[in-house]
Amino acid sequence: MTAPNAVSRDHEGISMGDVAVLLKILPTDVELDINVIKDEVVKKVKPLCEVNNVEINEVGFGLKAIKLQVIVPDQEGKIDQVEQTISSVDGVGQVDTEEVTLV
Repeated sequence: MTAPNAVSRDHEGISMGDVAVLLKILPTDVELDINVIKDEVVKKVKPLCEVNNVEINEVGFGLKAIKLQVIVPDQEGKIDQVEQTISSVDGVGQVDTEEVTLV
């Protein structure tokens, strides 16, 4: 028995959606140019996902973080692939997923 408003689909009818992912990226050193890191990160992730928003925020004591929101297909391992790509950029010290939302 299904709920009155439920939509029944077979395996073939299920389609994957997209998710919005908010990432916080910290540099390895306060002295690095955060704008150079931001530009390189955006360039590296564009083949994998859609870049929705990029901001640079003050964390404190001269440390700045990149807040990157991307749209990725809702597929297993896709967010991990994006994080690994970002981590491979010179000057990136830490990548944290802060929020994941279905689009």
